[in-house]
Amino acid sequence: TAAEGSGNLAPGCFGYPLSIFFIVINEFCERFSYYGMRAVLVLYFKYFLRWDDNFSTAIYHTFVALCYLTPILGALIADSWLGKFKTIVSLSIVYTIGQAVMAVSSINDLTDHNRDGAPDSIATHIALSMTGLILIALGTGGIKPCVSAFGGDQFEDHQEKQRSRFFSLFYLAINAGSLISTVITPILRAQQCGIHSKQQCYPLAFGVPAALMAVSLIVFVIGSGMYKKVQPQGNIMVQVCKCIGVSSKRLITQTKMVLKVLFLYIPLPMFWALFDQQGSRWTLQATTMDGNFGAIQIQPDQMQTVNPILIVIMVPIMDAVIYPLIKKCKINFTPLRKITVGMFLAGLAFIAAALVQLQIDKTLPVFPASGQSQIKTINLGADNARVTFLPQNVNVTVEPLHGTDYRTFETSQLQHVVVAYGSNSATLNVPVTGGERYTLAVKNTMSGITAKLVSLFINNMPWTVNVTMGGADFGELTTLSATNYSVFSGGRTDKIVVSINGTNCTATSNSLGFGGAYTIIINECSGNVAALNYSQDIPPNTVHMAWQIPQYFILTCGEVVFSVTGLEFSYSQAPSNMKSVLQAGWLLTVAVGNIIVLIVAGASKLSQQWAEYVLFAALLFAVCIIFSIMAYFYTYIDPNEIEAQLDEEEKQVKKDPDLQEKEEKEAEAVSRM
Repeated sequence: TAAEGSGNLAPGCFGYPLSIFFIVINEFCERFSYYGMRAVLVLYFKYFLRWDDNFSTAIYHTFVALCYLTPILGALIADSWLGKFKTIVSLSIVYTIGQAVMAVSSINDLTDHNRDGAPDSIATHIALSMTGLILIALGTGGIKPCVSAFGGDQFEDHQEKQRSRFFSLFYLAINAGSLISTVITPILRAQQCGIHSKQQCYPLAFGVPAALMAVSLIVFVIGSGMYKKVQPQGNIMVQVCKCIGVSSKRLITQTKMVLKVLFLYIPLPMFWALFDQQGSRWTLQATTMDGNFGAIQIQPDQMQTVNPILIVIMVPIMDAVIYPLIKKCKINFTPLRKITVGMFLAGLAFIAAALVQLQIDKTLPVFPASGQSQIKTINLGADNARVTFLPQNVNVTVEPLHGTDYRTFETSQLQHVVVAYGSNSATLNVPVTGGERYTLAVKNTMSGITAKLVSLFINNMPWTVNVTMGGADFGELTTLSATNYSVFSGGRTDKIVVSINGTNCTATSNSLGFGGAYTIIINECSGNVAALNYSQDIPPNTVHMAWQIPQYFILTCGEVVFSVTGLEFSYSQAPSNMKSVLQAGWLLTVAVGNIIVLIVAGASKLSQQWAEYVLFAALLFAVCIIFSIMAYFYTYIDPNEIEAQLDEEEKQVKKDPDLQEKEEKEAEAVSRM
């Protein structure tokens, strides 16, 4: 409710302006849209666009950096031209279009003209994806500095306590949207959908965030009549840049206030360099871990939900318990000290991630180098097979319907293979290339001994069959032919249907472990039941995803004291006409942090992921020390008090022409300093 004497205030609720609830709901929906899309983005790059881990990580962080560079544009438009309200509406429309384009780009059937389950023009999907991501970056980045500042504008000067709690509520909405979306969108992604062929459902995973962005826009517009809309006060960015030559003591003073804070921001990007790797390196780390939580199967991209879950829990605890307790202990836990502690905790989180990675590395298979090839042999026959690799003369005996482990050979020395069943033998060529793994299927048939390099489904029956698994159609398989590998969500079973001349035989697949690769042999179709044998090509992950929880917990604790404090600190130290500028400066540190990831990861050339984690942690610890020294010499200010003094001085200047001339000379002298 409005206090007496404030005059013409917007309707209130529980001491807060009613308008902020529309802003908080808007932020929840927008963050659902952004984080929901971002949760599955790196896996979309890896599994749909077929990019490797490093390139997927690079493009991911380039996109995130762009999202946090565009706030400068949004702040310029809001403070200088359209105002915050119109800027938010205009760029939200661009944002919604970008999300829709992203959803369209992930439709496999868009270019799958031959209906083989793979896009015929991957370049089309890449072009659409990049267009969508650029529009999203313009939209989300452009509105980012405006929304929180617009919310702060809804409060009167005497509502400092409510404004402070609003920023906590605002951050809670951000993480509630993030939490729900990062639970839902990976589930949607794991579904099978498509017109001609069934694939992981990225269109749905991107489409739902697009719909939520449309809802965000609608909710924000509905509250239009209740908002307190501060009119733009001229091209403030240009004024700041030109202030040296302007004889305005007010502008010079305000610019100095901003520059003091921006100077403190210089070390902060290093925190974001670590924090934003949750969506890239930590998600890719989760793909090498076991997500079986008993009754629940957690997908790798769902592990990101640990962060918003902990945020929702930790923000109220920090505000209601931890901070008051620290205050009672007479510890002066200033905003800059909170930020320092947050940076230190983020470094510890990456040490924890490195320890987990060391355990993962012990369980990962060793793949061949560029000049090597690895081969395992599967015997599809009814008798023992003796396989000899020439010219190394390496022998292996394989039992019926069994396979061997992978053996490593120098590719240049692997020329022929001799397959023998009893007294019958055949010498066959092995067309392999370096750096690859192969499965060699051998069988003794009426027409002689055969050997083929195969993967996934192998038809070991004398008839042509059609195979589907979990909605994915592998097409027709002739005798002893095989399909290519296909990606399925780990930790689940799927229905396998084998069709022979219109007759279906079915079976339920074994539970396919996270990260595992398998060859499935179709041996028999009897009584509508398919008889299958499984050969494990790559063992499933054994390090449990729960081991990531400690690193998420430590990082989240750091985020609470770093990011929530940073939002409030930026607003509290900003002059009235430069709040969006300082908010944009805060967000710019996130962009620079993501650029740092590209630079450090590219320049370090570390072959071990755990070593890269340690490197980032060490860099942040060093930066943390530098920031603590800078913070020690910072003097907190009250912009409202300073501007009130300037107002009083300007009134005196207008009354006294001689004093006005003196002020102009002083301002000119200050501008030349």
